Amino acid sequence: MRRCIVKSSFRFVMLSTLSLILLLAFGNMTPSVAGAAPTIRWDTISLSFPGGVPTVNPGGSDYALAADLTTIQIRGHGTFGGGVPPTGGGFWATSGPSGTASGTFKVTGLLSFDAAPGSLPPGFVDNIGDPANTRSGLAVLRITYSDGSGGTLVVSCHQPVGSPSGIFEGITATKGFVGFYERVPPVTGVNANRTLFHVVP
Repeated sequence: MRRCIVKSSFRFVMLSTLSLILLLAFGNMTPSVAGAAPTIRWDTISLSFPGGVPTVNPGGSDYALAADLTTIQIRGHGTFGGGVPPTGGGFWATSGPSGTASGTFKVTGLLSFDAAPGSLPPGFVDNIGDPANTRSGLAVLRITYSDGSGGTLVVSCHQPVGSPSGIFEGITATKGFVGFYERVPPVTGVNANRTLFHVVP
C-alpha cells in the first residue's frame, strides 16, 4: 500500500512539474509589446532636386519585367512590425504580352524583413521621416491585387552610403502565375526605381 502511495505521489509531482514547464515555455512564446520589433515604413520614393538639393518624397514608381518583357509598375507605401499587422498598399499597372491592366493593391502579410547597413548621404532632405532613421534592407510582402489575383512584392533598398554591394535597389513582384523578377535599376536623371525604409519612432 505504501509503495502505491509513493508511486502515485511521484507521478503527481512529475505531471505537475511537466505542466509548469509547458506553461512557462508556451507563455514565453507570446511576444510582449516591449519586446516587439520596431515599426518599419517602406516607400517607393520620388527623388528630385529642387534648387539642386536632393529631396526624398513618397509617391515614386518602381518597375520590374517578366520573362516576356511585360512590365509591372508599383507605387506605394506601408508599415510592418511593431507587433501589429502590416498596413499599406498602392497602385499597380501592367503592360505587355501578359496583359495590360491597372488598379490598386493591398498588403496582407509580411513574409520576411532583413535590415542592412546603409544611410543617405549628408545634405539630403527627407520628407518622409528622419534621415537618421532610414534603413537599407529587403522586405517580402504578401499582397492582393484589385482584380482578385494575389502575389508578392519584394522591396529592396540599397542606400548610397555603406550598403553592401549585393543589395539591389528597386522592386520585384509576382502576380498570379507571372513573375516580374527582373527589376529595372535606377538611372541618374530618371525619377523612378528607388525605395527607402524608415524606422517609425
